[in-house]
This record gives sequence, structure tokens and C-alpha cells, in this order.
Amino acid sequence: MIRGNSRRFAQRSERLRVALGTLLLGSATAALGAAPVSIEGNWLNPSIGTPDNHTAAGLAVTRNERGELAVKITLPITNMFGIALGNAEADGDGKYVIRAQDVRLTLKDADTLVVAGVIDDPIPMHRSTALPAQPPAPNPPAGPAPRWRTRLGGAIYAAPVVRDGIAYVGNTDGVLFAVKLADGAPLWNFPAGRPIYGPALATDEALYFASDNGYLYRLNRADGKEVWKYDLGDGRVRRIPPNPQVFDYDGHSPAPLLADGIVYIGAGDGSFHAVRADGGARVWRVQSNDRIRTSAALHGAQVVFATMNGWVVAVDRASGAEAWSLKKTAEYTSGPALLGDIVVVGNRGSVLRAIDANRGTELWKQNYWGSWIESTAVFRDGRGYIGSGDLFLVSCFDPQTGTNLWRTHVNGWVLDRPALTDAHVYVGVSAGRRRNAALVHQSSALTALDRKTGTLLWSWSMPEWDGAFLSGFVAGPTVADGLVIAAGLDGSLYAFPEQHSISSPR
Repeated sequence: MIRGNSRRFAQRSERLRVALGTLLLGSATAALGAAPVSIEGNWLNPSIGTPDNHTAAGLAVTRNERGELAVKITLPITNMFGIALGNAEADGDGKYVIRAQDVRLTLKDADTLVVAGVIDDPIPMHRSTALPAQPPAPNPPAGPAPRWRTRLGGAIYAAPVVRDGIAYVGNTDGVLFAVKLADGAPLWNFPAGRPIYGPALATDEALYFASDNGYLYRLNRADGKEVWKYDLGDGRVRRIPPNPQVFDYDGHSPAPLLADGIVYIGAGDGSFHAVRADGGARVWRVQSNDRIRTSAALHGAQVVFATMNGWVVAVDRASGAEAWSLKKTAEYTSGPALLGDIVVVGNRGSVLRAIDANRGTELWKQNYWGSWIESTAVFRDGRGYIGSGDLFLVSCFDPQTGTNLWRTHVNGWVLDRPALTDAHVYVGVSAGRRRNAALVHQSSALTALDRKTGTLLWSWSMPEWDGAFLSGFVAGPTVADGLVIAAGLDGSLYAFPEQHSISSPR
């Protein structure tokens, strides 16, 4: 999802191919007849997919200065317009191959090209005079100015948690802060010493959070004093935050989950723990086979978690014994979300999936066209809401079927869960500095949408700063006490008014 040059696009295309299957054919069965000698020109299919989830797909094939057939792809739903795929080489009568990407092009007749290996199922494209052009960026009304802004130091990836008028948030400096909502004044801080990428859990008396130093902490919520710490065993596990040169980056950590006096949390070494909330003693520990970087969810007597190597697992809360597991091919960096007996979870294979929470069987899946799903779904009034990466979309969907009810373009990556009220959806939007002109420019912002219709209501833009690859809001916002609390990669905590007039033009 975060990529910036042609070499990294090659990596991405392979992931798309593996995750979503072959786009457009394995082999053409129709006779070629009098096939044209060249596939030069524009090829377009104006609508592939389903009515609630469709896009155009096009190829431009030109002869370069060396006489090679250079191929570029346009896929508007992923905000790609003319991305280089490589050179097509002849591979038989009317057949061509782009070897580096394992993309195959077959002429069915003079005006039909079938393309395999880019997106979904075999799809024919037809000759076209032009391909879709980049649309203008959304231009919503300007958002309200923040009521206050408090600089806390290092970049913030963890969503703020609010209780009793106080916001709690950790940063990459390894410090957890308590900040007053009334004016943004810091109350206390706790230096864990290594980055904090996950949200805290706040109760009446305590605060629980995990740090990259390998410990789960319990603090007194009133003064930030340590009560106990528990060794998760993952203090030496590597982490690579979002980076323009590294594909397998890692910018999430789980929030602790508390139920019946037991704290449940996964760790970077693939272990999953049940810990007594009162004294920090281990109840049980189970081992999976890859990092657990997202929060778990409760389902009755079970707790459900997901791993970075494609497993969704339900274990018994009392013993840790496995109840069921479901294996897929891609990393889960979106946490499982529960609505009744439905688990909804997205992965880097570009699939949003629903699982039967009782049996661990797949109920439905929705294709995200090559976009990683880092956001965790949230639910309200029987609807699901989720962000996406390269789609730049916030989606409202039916949790029973996966059908999209509305989708809104927000001009950047939504990498964490939305925040919901009766009227609004709030999302943090982040932007990567990508030099490829074929990739749509992104904007970083806190953005508000109408919850029922998806109408983009306002957007408060955060300026980019020199030298930064990633800017804006990776962490999801939190709504409390009439405020929207947002934590930025600039190391600041912001408070915005929850209600804002949209009558003033930008």
C-alpha cells in the first residue's frame, strides 16, 4: 500500500497476482484468425467487478525508442493512471508476455485483447481512442481549526484513548502521556523507553499498554505510576515503520483486551497471552507462527486474533486451547471485528473477509483491487465502516453480505479504524511522498463524512514537511466530550470540535 517507485511496483504486482488471482486469462481458446501484427494502442474495459465494487481497467501499449512494446496500466479505483508494467515480448501467434510481472496478453481478434495476471478474472479489453484520466482531487469544505494542539515529541501511530476527560496516547519516543481534554495540558507521562505503536486500555483505576521493549504495563491511571509489568517476550522482534524502500513495513500494535479480570494481548513473536489484571501473573500463553500486530476480539467464551502470516484463530478464553483457525495467504494487519457471530477482518491480500465466529468458515469476501486493508472495521446500526489504502476510500458495507452501501474518496490512505457518531464518520488520512507522476497525489487530513450517505463534509489538512515520506494521521481518531481527538505523525495531539458547520466554502 505504501509504495513509491517502479521497482517496488514490481513487488506489488506480484502480491496482487497471488492475492487476487489471475486477472484476465490463462490462455485464449478462440481462434486468432487474421490477428494483427501489433498490439500497439489503447485497450480498455470500462467496467469490471460488481455493481457495488467496480472499476475501469486499461492498457496503453507503445513502441519505445528501442523498438520494444512498452506497456502501462490504468486502474482508476487504485488511483493508478499509466503505471509501467514492463515490456511485452512475443510468445507465440498473437500472444505476448511481460516476463517480470508474469502478465500475459492474448489477441482474441483484431479488437479484443485478453490480459492475464494483473487483477482479478480473465477480462477482455477492446481498442479505445483514450484511457481514463486522473480526476480532480476531492475539494471538500475546510475543516474547523483545532481548539488546541499539544506537541508530545515523536510520531504517533497509536490511537488516543479517552476516559473521564483525559486522553491517553503513546508515541515512537516510547512515552505514554495523559492529556487533559479541556485545554490539552499534559498531566503526567510514563517513559517506557521503546516505541509505543498500539492504543492503551483505560479502566476506572488502571491503564494497560504494550511497548516495543517487550512489556505489557499496568499503570495507575491517576498518576501514571507503574503497578506491574509483564514480559511478553518480544522485545527483540524487529519492526520497520512505513518506509519508501521497504515493502514489509509494520506500523501497528495491539491494544490490550480486558474481560472478567483477564487481559488478553498478542505479541510480536507470535505469542498470545492471558494475564491477570490485578497482579500481572500469566494465566496461559499460546504460540502462533508469526507476529500478532492487531488487537483481539471477544466472542463469548472465546477470543479471536489474527497473525501476520495469514491465520485467524479463535482460542478458549479459559485455557488457550484452539477452537478453530482459518488460513489464508496474506498478512493480517487489520484486526478482527465482531458483530454478533460474524468476524470481519481484512488483509494485505486485498480481501475483506467475513468468518462464522462459531465454526471458523468463510461467509463472504470482498475484493479491494490490490489495496492493502490496514484499517479495522467498526459497526453501528447494523452497518460496517472501514478505511482502505490505495483505494483512498472509506466504505460502508452490509456485514451480512459484504455489499458496499456507499464508498467515498478521501484522497489518501486510511490506515486505522474510523470513529463513529450518530451522524458522522471521522477518519485520519495519511499521505506518502511518491514521485511517480502516474500515482495520484495524496493529501493528509482529518476528514468527516456523513454516516448515512458517505457525503464528504469537511477536511482539515495537515501540511507536509520537508524530508518526510509519510505525513498526516495514521492513528484513528477518537470522539469524546464533544471533541474529535486526533494524533498526528508530527508528534502532536489535536482536539477538534465534533460539530462543525459546512456552509462556508473552502
